[in-house]
Amino acid sequence: MTTAATTLDLLGDPIDLCAALVDVPSVSGDEVVLADALERALRAQAPHLEVLRSGDAVLARTNLGRERRVLLAGHIDTVPVADNLPSRRESALLYGCGTSDMKAGDAVIAHLAVTLTAPRHDLTLVLYDCEEVAAARNGLRRIEREHADWLRADLAILGEPTNATVEAGCQGTLRAQVRTRGRRAHSARSWLGDNAVHAAAQVLDRLSGYAAREVDIDGCIYREGLQAVRIAGGVAGNVVPDECVVTVNFRFAPDRSAAAAQAHVREVFDGFEVAITDLSPGALPGLAEPAAREFLTATGTTAHAKYGWTDVARFAALGIPALNYGPGDPNLAHTREEHVDVRQITAATAVLRRFLG
Repeated sequence: MTTAATTLDLLGDPIDLCAALVDVPSVSGDEVVLADALERALRAQAPHLEVLRSGDAVLARTNLGRERRVLLAGHIDTVPVADNLPSRRESALLYGCGTSDMKAGDAVIAHLAVTLTAPRHDLTLVLYDCEEVAAARNGLRRIEREHADWLRADLAILGEPTNATVEAGCQGTLRAQVRTRGRRAHSARSWLGDNAVHAAAQVLDRLSGYAAREVDIDGCIYREGLQAVRIAGGVAGNVVPDECVVTVNFRFAPDRSAAAAQAHVREVFDGFEVAITDLSPGALPGLAEPAAREFLTATGTTAHAKYGWTDVARFAALGIPALNYGPGDPNLAHTREEHVDVRQITAATAVLRRFLG
């Protein structure tokens, strides 16, 4: 396995670069070794780039005075290793922690930032830390706070795994606690109490009967969903519970604002206590923007809605059209058998080079 002294070859084959990145463990909060290696490589191999270090994020950009700027972003952290390091290659598949999510994408965008010395759009590369943990620790928040000028662009492409297809925008996500209350009693004399867990059946009935929307935005179909993800209630095996909490997750289309999503959930559970515990707005696809249209044309594909939340929402909040595009299967993220088909690395590199080059 590689060490802090590893020299990354950003100029070589991005497939080999992906394997090298994977072999440097970078679990969230412990990205310093990989960040150091990336910073050294960028400073040594890309004299045309201005390089900035921010915590354990590494940024680089051209300053060629082009009409447009494209930002290429990827997180360098992974979930905890699951006995799946070092990387290994089996035919066209490269196995290892972070191969799909998202060191394959990192390899593609880092390689292009270094090898495209005269791109037709100015480029900004953002390789950031702590995406896989609580949002408060996300490196993009620190960069926005301390180096906001580095996030200015006409288009942001996030190299999240999409099987090398374009996934536009993303859903918003909201979590809420719906609470029912009752009265405690000894379960041997249950008629003296009021069971809060039984009362939660009404909450579940509303969820069972919920009709989710499908919304067409710029030709992308976003499907909403409202689901119970946890139920907690009761204090002992002989006590009628006086409180029950149903945690629900609302995945909403990006045409709803955060405020509208909150209002909708409160309306669905009207008559119950509702506490919003987590909320992140979605991102509109932005496919009408010139840079986004140009990129979609370069891919020769049709964009699809992103099911799930990604950091494109952070760029959208800054007024930047943002797309998800990268090699790797998102369904393999965080699994022991995580891998990437290296042919997608080659294909994504070619598409982005055609668009940027």
